[in-house]
Amino acid sequence: MKILKTQTLRGPNYWSIRHHKVVVMRLDLEDLAERPSNQIPGFYEGLVEVLPSLVEHYCSPGCRGGFLSRVQEGTMMGHIAEHVALELQTLAGMTVGFGRTRETSTPGVYQVVIEYQDEQAGRYAARAAVRLCQSIVDTGHYPLNELEQDLKDLREFAVDAALGPSTENIIKAAELRGIPWMPLSTRALIQLGHGAYQKRIQASLTSSTGILGVELASDKEGTKRLLRDAGVPVPRGTVIYYLDELEQAIDDVGGFPIVIKPLDGNHGRGITINITSWDLAEEAYDAAKAESRTKAVIVERYYTGQDHRILVVNGKVVAVAERVPAHVIGDGKSTISQLIDETNQDPRRGEGHDNVLTQIELDRTSFQLLERQSYTLDTVLPIGQICYLKATANLSTGGIAVDRTDDIHPENIWIAERVAKIIGLDIAGLDVVTSDISRPLRETDGVIVEVNAAPGLRMHFCPSEGIPRNVGEAIVDMLFPPGAPTRVPIVAITGTNGKTTTTRLIAHIFRQTRQVVGYTTTDGIYIGDYLVERGDTTGPQSAQVILQDPTVEVAVLETARGGILRSGLGFTQCDVGVVLNVAADHLGIGDIDTVEELAHLKSVVVESARPNGYAILNADDPLVVAMAKRVKAQIAYFSMNPDNEVVRTHAHQGGLAAVYENGYLSILKGDWTLRIEQAVNLPLTMGGRAPFMIANALAASLAAFAQGIRIEDIRTALNTFQASVNQTPGRMNLFNLGNYHALVDYAHNPHSYEALGAFIRNWQGEHIGVVGGPGDRRDEDFITLGRLSAAIFDRIVVKEDNDTRGRTRGEAAELIVRGIQQIQPNLRYEVILDETTAVNTALDSAPQGSLVVILPESVDRAISLINARRPIAEAVTTPSVSAPLNGTEEAVEPLQNGFQTIEVESEEYVQSGG
Repeated sequence: MKILKTQTLRGPNYWSIRHHKVVVMRLDLEDLAERPSNQIPGFYEGLVEVLPSLVEHYCSPGCRGGFLSRVQEGTMMGHIAEHVALELQTLAGMTVGFGRTRETSTPGVYQVVIEYQDEQAGRYAARAAVRLCQSIVDTGHYPLNELEQDLKDLREFAVDAALGPSTENIIKAAELRGIPWMPLSTRALIQLGHGAYQKRIQASLTSSTGILGVELASDKEGTKRLLRDAGVPVPRGTVIYYLDELEQAIDDVGGFPIVIKPLDGNHGRGITINITSWDLAEEAYDAAKAESRTKAVIVERYYTGQDHRILVVNGKVVAVAERVPAHVIGDGKSTISQLIDETNQDPRRGEGHDNVLTQIELDRTSFQLLERQSYTLDTVLPIGQICYLKATANLSTGGIAVDRTDDIHPENIWIAERVAKIIGLDIAGLDVVTSDISRPLRETDGVIVEVNAAPGLRMHFCPSEGIPRNVGEAIVDMLFPPGAPTRVPIVAITGTNGKTTTTRLIAHIFRQTRQVVGYTTTDGIYIGDYLVERGDTTGPQSAQVILQDPTVEVAVLETARGGILRSGLGFTQCDVGVVLNVAADHLGIGDIDTVEELAHLKSVVVESARPNGYAILNADDPLVVAMAKRVKAQIAYFSMNPDNEVVRTHAHQGGLAAVYENGYLSILKGDWTLRIEQAVNLPLTMGGRAPFMIANALAASLAAFAQGIRIEDIRTALNTFQASVNQTPGRMNLFNLGNYHALVDYAHNPHSYEALGAFIRNWQGEHIGVVGGPGDRRDEDFITLGRLSAAIFDRIVVKEDNDTRGRTRGEAAELIVRGIQQIQPNLRYEVILDETTAVNTALDSAPQGSLVVILPESVDRAISLINARRPIAEAVTTPSVSAPLNGTEEAVEPLQNGFQTIEVESEEYVQSGG
């Protein structure tokens, strides 16, 4: 077997809307292509021996052992690799269950799809599964040590990718509220929400946390002074910088017992408590200074009692935990060392903060405590006898937590909430020492030892004993009070043709509401009036740029097939999904070989629409209409035909639609017709001459109306939107060069060529075409482009893209020529592979009154070549029209030589009548 390609999908995708995170492995079974598992001697036995837990995989039989029965009966190796990859991840602690295996159009080559929790783990599991299966095929078994190494590696991936318990708790609370989240690329930041409504967290620090509060909490002595001045009980203490100040400091706090700790430490490091002698004090001073960034050390009076953590969120106490230092309890037969090992076997314990509890590791203070208790590691403790191993009660050093939320005295709650406000923290963890948290601190001589910014949460949501507290919910409710917006409206647009114009038009409509609109297109990422990044930005990464921007109030996202195939969608749900059309284009790429498969791929956009959102579908395209069966959102149709049966039935049932009727773009809402504007008045539609532009405008208007935009704003936007280099670059941009005209259009598939031809045939004069196509299309696609070109142009210059996308230089051009010769053997044509040379040649040789049509790889380059010739103007107005289109009926007047006033975009033209 051979892995040909592995892709990681991170959003709703072709394989699953619900399971966003999948790895897609293209697997060539090679000599196993004709050998199902039942024809491979010893394979079933070897597989069961190495992975007996596969018995829990139900598979298609739908029962325990179902998958293994398939292996016995005979199934292909791609299917087996899918299940093995899932099981390896599950055994490593990452429970996953979704998978798919499909044979491609290439015999013996399969698409193997497996769910993952961590990307690296998913890709590793896919490779390991193939390796394991191949080993069993070759030798009948898989070495146990290799399986153990695979599982070890997978567990390490899981640990490395873990968010941390506090972050994960907040994220789970956000997910329950339906709030989207995404990791940012620096400092372990997590974004909750989208665009202008986003909030950020870093563990339990939030974007609402004040820097002054954090700085003050980090200054332990400053915190104590401020609280002492406010009448809050705090330990007596002082700060020293040198060892020779220690003796005086001990006297100042009232003598032994004392606590010594670093001024700016955390997680209990460098702290020594209950110091009763000078020798221990010197040793504790050295330990504290080593952990202090400022080399400053705090000396405090030691207060007896239990250590408690009070969590205050948004000015309210939400949880209280008693923290018990790391310890073991005797059983009358085991040594302390053995008890520590046994305690660390608890599956809840891990390293650092990765697990609910932390493993106990012995350090300097541990051996000091053992000595004070007259123990060694070899001591056998009596039954029930406690041996403390840490001086502090931090969970990060192996301590445990007991929930005391229901026990805290109301006066102590009042003090804690007051302290959080005095320090100025939205989330604060107060360390309190008291013998009884259920009594006021003033009665127990209790004190607030520290105030912590970014307090750990795991002791509260997963205590060792007591009731778990949903502290993550309290934090999310603080960041996003119930009813507050959490996401910006997302309008996602897909289709074979028309995406860019429709995207730009929708963005233009939303801008009438004075909101900041972020949108992505084939020519760049835009926010408001400004270009953020130039290029084809229709994939998920570009969508993330928009959704992460804190100024964006509306997201309008052109969503191309390539991005969906490579990575899935860049969002989990959209408010409005639009599918303009589906036609043959890019077939044979990414194992999408039929137009039906292409329709399934594009349907991902509308399938991701929220249930209370809308799917905008083209009622004139049967492949698009069929998508309604898979959509959970509300449906709205658009059509160029007011008598379209789908639309009529939908409207009769109270549904929403947009149609072109009696020369008007109109919204149908149940029994009501809301007219937006006559097509003749809209620059984009060439005064009603361009059906494809009318269809784009219907889809855009319907998407905006479904989001609550007023008809008046839609009308204003349609009246002010023009097909021009500024608003629709590369979409039927027409230039007057004096003696002739040049037209730049990004047409690159048969439907857009056909639409282009409908326009060009009305031009009186010679038609010269500079044609080509992306190199990753099929041979028959290039031949078709050649045939269409021969039917459109009087003379043709065949060129190639600079990026041949894997083809031999000249190969694509030769196929186009073959198509030309099939239709017009005597047609004048020449092959000039370099695009710049081809464009200049056509422009240099253009006769009086002719039209040079340039179908470029680079729109910017083509427009620059034209601008270098100082055109008189780019077309900016619309002509008079004898009669507007009505439904799908055309009314087109011949265009005269020298006509300067037309801007259309024929790439998007796919409607009937074209």
